[in-house]
Amino acid sequence: MSHTSTGNDSTAQAGESASVIRPEESRIIWLLLGAAFVAILNETTMGVAIPHLMGDLGISAIQAQWLTTAFMLTMAVVIPATGFLLRRFTTRQMFIAAMSLFSTGTLIALLAPGFEVLVVARVVQASGTAIMMPLLMTTLMTIVPPAHRGRMMGRVSIVMSLAPAIGPTLSGFLLDTLSWRWIFGIVLPIALVALFVGARWVHNLGETTHARIDGLSVVLSAFGFGGVVFGLSQIGGAAAHGAEQAAAAAASTTALIVSLVIGVIALALFFWRQVVLQREDDALLDLRVFGSRNFAFAIAQMAVLSVAFFGTITVLPLFMQHALGLSALDTGLAVLPGSLLMGLAGPVIGRVYDARGTTVLLVPGAVIAIAMLWLFTTFSLSTPLWVIVAAQTVLSLGLALSFTPLFTASLGSLEPRFYSYGSAVLGTVQQVAGAAGIALMVAVMSAVSANAQAGGASEAAGEAAGAHIAFLVAAIVATPLIIGAFLVKKPADDLGEGAPPAH
Repeated sequence: MSHTSTGNDSTAQAGESASVIRPEESRIIWLLLGAAFVAILNETTMGVAIPHLMGDLGISAIQAQWLTTAFMLTMAVVIPATGFLLRRFTTRQMFIAAMSLFSTGTLIALLAPGFEVLVVARVVQASGTAIMMPLLMTTLMTIVPPAHRGRMMGRVSIVMSLAPAIGPTLSGFLLDTLSWRWIFGIVLPIALVALFVGARWVHNLGETTHARIDGLSVVLSAFGFGGVVFGLSQIGGAAAHGAEQAAAAAASTTALIVSLVIGVIALALFFWRQVVLQREDDALLDLRVFGSRNFAFAIAQMAVLSVAFFGTITVLPLFMQHALGLSALDTGLAVLPGSLLMGLAGPVIGRVYDARGTTVLLVPGAVIAIAMLWLFTTFSLSTPLWVIVAAQTVLSLGLALSFTPLFTASLGSLEPRFYSYGSAVLGTVQQVAGAAGIALMVAVMSAVSANAQAGGASEAAGEAAGAHIAFLVAAIVATPLIIGAFLVKKPADDLGEGAPPAH
């Protein structure tokens, strides 16, 4: 059913030596890191641009949110399919497809005459972005010797931390000095350079299969993951509507319930379908990855961490702007030190993982993260800004201690033929759990704030009360992380230094 692609023999030889990464492989890794950085940077610039787009395009806030909702929905639909696609097509084909989609979407966005075309552009961009991170993870696991994987995953942490830190600041600068189109104008030439360089540098890695994609699985995946993520995205909107917007609140609630019901039913059918197909190695998302207990534990830990993390980083800026009265720029600068620390600590943490394993990182990481989230519950209108900045920075350190070992230990627990599926599961869990965390925390904050203001509290006091309960929920959700930190182990040499790909 499968054949080995052109680059597999050389990759196997590199795995046998397992001591160095060849120069051409190192170039591929840096190229993929750069491409992922550009994709994530683009994703994080849109939030700041929403108010400007509302004015320039003459659209409502609800319409404007579709620029982020459409992106998130596309990611949720495409990522689960990447496990199959990365085995069906070569590394080079997938890279060119990802960067071509991303570049095309960016060009359409740059030239978009109106709102509808801009939404289409965001969908095309997201299709490429959704492929990039699983491609990066799978490639790293394929060509990096086990002894160096932690260090390489540390570089991934730099990308995942610095891009979100720079994105809002870059977006704010461009919006203040030029126009929203330049957000895409800056990104496009970088993406095109990465595409043309990658077309020359990237060669085929791992193995490919001739399996045909299962159309029913694609449909069920789209309705399942898409329905759940869209339903979750409606929670905050339904909670934010006041009594004077009863019709809008009812519509949001109906959309929420219908989307979640359809999503859950479709997911159940999707999982059943995958169990049937994986017997012949034809699954769109092979669930046998959960046969590894260590992978399952790591994914569960990642899910809990994502719920608490994404929810918190969404509520914190709202608290600083709406309760404390800080500007968007000041808010961005306040969270910048934590993002920089998280990124810069990645390679160091990766080296510690390579030398010492998971427990020495995950346990202190969980303790720090949990302690800081409980500290967040004490924030009020009188809390000094420096305390918030310090707490957020220390929280980022705890997260950095967690993400790199979880990435590496989870994928390292799998057979090489399952790397692509493991990367897809990892990306899907992050996407869905992150959406759940954001929806939960925003809904809690909105509901509590509305009730407080209805009881006579000022807007600032109401927002502070809402943030307090949201942070409390995040702290409660995160507390079990301390147990999970002891359960995840470093795989024994990630299945061995010279383990060949399974057939």
